[in-house]
Amino acid sequence: QVQLVESGGGLVQAGGSLRLSCAASGRTFKSYAMGWFRQAPGKEREFVAAISASGDITYYGDSVKGRFTISRENAKNTVFLQMNSLKPEDTAVYYCAAGQLARKVMARELDYWGQGTQVTVSS
Repeated sequence: QVQLVESGGGLVQAGGSLRLSCAASGRTFKSYAMGWFRQAPGKEREFVAAISASGDITYYGDSVKGRFTISRENAKNTVFLQMNSLKPEDTAVYYCAAGQLARKVMARELDYWGQGTQVTVSS
């Protein structure tokens, strides 16, 4: 069993930056690929980024490529999402998730979800 707890969300102006963290419980964190998804009001949940268990493979959604960076520290059981050049359309609840492989995370084949953290970008 893995529990995921997101943090770091908040209110930021357009053009600003935020860094989200996802802390995982359990000793098996380093064996899971991790990812971030987001869901805006009235919209479907959208893939944002995924990273392999070792951290050497990453995938990004088209809308965040070049602006967001996913990374992980296995020694701290934590995955991060660095968000730069934020836009109002990035406003959403951001969810952390875990799966078997990064490409499966991207395909929404997931084992665990976090509860989410709100990110609001003002114009």
